[in-house]
Amino acid sequence: MIAILQWTTLAVCGVLTLARLPSAVRGENRSMFSILALMTLAILLSIDAPYLAVDEALGGMNIANLVLRFVIFAAIFFLGFRVARGFSAHDALRLITGPVGIAVAAAASAAVVAVFLMMDTAGSSAGLVAVFAKDDRNAALVEYYGAAGRLYPAYITLALFPAMVRTLRSGLPVLVRSSAALLALGTVAITLSLLSPIIPPSLGFMRFVFNYSAVLCLVLGLSLIWLAKALAKRAPAKQAGMT
Repeated sequence: MIAILQWTTLAVCGVLTLARLPSAVRGENRSMFSILALMTLAILLSIDAPYLAVDEALGGMNIANLVLRFVIFAAIFFLGFRVARGFSAHDALRLITGPVGIAVAAAASAAVVAVFLMMDTAGSSAGLVAVFAKDDRNAALVEYYGAAGRLYPAYITLALFPAMVRTLRSGLPVLVRSSAALLALGTVAITLSLLSPIIPPSLGFMRFVFNYSAVLCLVLGLSLIWLAKALAKRAPAKQAGMT
């Protein structure tokens, strides 16, 4: 089930990234392409085989996992910035790009690096499963590392949540409200992922459900924004052609 969810998410992100490639080459809406490409890379690095191949090339010290964390940070920042501007959510934009947002990003980044350096990271292991199994100290540090890595994405998506709720209540087109609904669901999924340390082992699969559901909702919500914008541009052109 987990493998299916992983590869399905990768396929969706990859297809959407390729769909945006022609317009990005033309210089149109490159920010959308960048977000989708970063999301695709993040999913790729979260799957066992690609992760192990990349990490072995980097020395087999799980540096690939640290790279993954910062790829996610970059993707979620650009997504938050794009969505906040697209929905004219000035309050969210201030929280993302203002002093508070910068402070949260810096604190989360410092925490991720500090905890990573405290762990015994020798031996490539996707999801740091082998590091977790080494001893109690490393097991605790892996949990702290994961919590630090989820902090910034949760902050960005929570900053966007009020704007998504306002959009759902508005009279905007269905596609726009649908994108807001998906983005809101992604926010909820990322927030629930913060509960990972207290999820019992018997329900460990829920961590993957929260993480990959969040990515799918965010990527599909972002794509609906693009689709709504494209359709809005075509409508005046079609009407002009009929007159």
